[in-house]
Amino acid sequence: MTGLLLLAVVLVVTTAFGLFRAARDGRMKRGRAGGALRLTGPDLGEPLGEQATLVQFSTSFCAACPGTRRLLGKVAGDRPGVRLVEIDAEARLDLVRRVDVLRTPTVLVLDGYGHVTHRSVGAPSRAEVLAALELATAS
Repeated sequence: MTGLLLLAVVLVVTTAFGLFRAARDGRMKRGRAGGALRLTGPDLGEPLGEQATLVQFSTSFCAACPGTRRLLGKVAGDRPGVRLVEIDAEARLDLVRRVDVLRTPTVLVLDGYGHVTHRSVGAPSRAEVLAALELATAS
């Protein structure tokens, strides 16, 4: 009887955690107030976009990274002045620590000055990326 009760508790807790994570995964969140985090072209190893830059942190074992790369590449290709920069998280641990990347894909939206305006942990939707870009390029 105790084993069944323990199993039921474990199932409820893991289901709740899964639902919580699924609800938050890929959501674009606003960057810190005042754009406290700023990245430059030398930080990324590539120039920033004139209007905005999409930065994707990826790893070789990330299942969602190729799809996210295609989505971000299409969005950047459709918007003049927007550039996509992909960072290999395994090779750039210095930047991973600075930006506080805990899992991949992590996507950052930078304004034209390199300030992080939005961030997503997990694969964002096209609508989320477009909305974040609108806000990043509005100023």
